Amino acid sequence: MKLNELSPAPGSHKAPKRLGRGVGSGSGKTAGRGNKGYNSRSGGGVRPGYEGGQMPIQRRLPKRGFTNIFKKKVAVINIRDLARFDSGSLVDENALVKAGLIKGNRDGIKLLGHGEIKYPLGVKVHFISHGARKKIETAGGTVEVIK
Repeated sequence: MKLNELSPAPGSHKAPKRLGRGVGSGSGKTAGRGNKGYNSRSGGGVRPGYEGGQMPIQRRLPKRGFTNIFKKKVAVINIRDLARFDSGSLVDENALVKAGLIKGNRDGIKLLGHGEIKYPLGVKVHFISHGARKKIETAGGTVEVIK
């Protein structure tokens, strides 16, 4: 079978209605738009969401919640992500960006304790969980929280 031999299943493809092709076609003259009115005109038709003057659904429903405009966007990494760094290396914002672990605009970096670490690392982050701090310090590493 070749691409040029493919055809739709019988009865699945219906030709579009050809409008405005004379009165003998059954859809001539007004082309199925009726007589007069906003919808019969070129460019006519109501905007999305318009309900004929009835109060639209988006105005009838109650508003819920709010958006905090002061929200901080914090990049989150885990202990398991630090496995790509060599023993004794310093893991800071520049090192994490270079390794591809964080990207984009952010207000800080938080280190969480998911995973294990077997060798010492020096870590400089904005926020750190108690579990992550404990794991790094028991492995012999150092933690510095930057403000």
